[in-house]
Amino acid sequence: MPELNLRLTAGDDAARVVINLIGSLDGVESAEEIADLMPHMDDPDSSSRGLPDDIGPGTHLIKVQALNDAILKRALEVAEASADDQGAALEVVDN
Repeated sequence: MPELNLRLTAGDDAARVVINLIGSLDGVESAEEIADLMPHMDDPDSSSRGLPDDIGPGTHLIKVQALNDAILKRALEVAEASADDQGAALEVVDN
């Protein structure tokens, strides 16, 4: 089954909107947030901890599975448009 991983930089509400929209498409088997194993360098002892530059919307790793590549391409188009509407940044994560 074709699979696509996306990283969305957005708040929790925007992430839910994007995930729910992708999941509602015909032919999309699943769209879910998965654990992001990438280290984000959040050092609790850092002298810069809590500065405005460190306080952002957060990142969400989204795994999408679809019946075929054409549906997966459509899911990506919808995700891009939805992320843009939400003021979020979206990137494709290559496995």
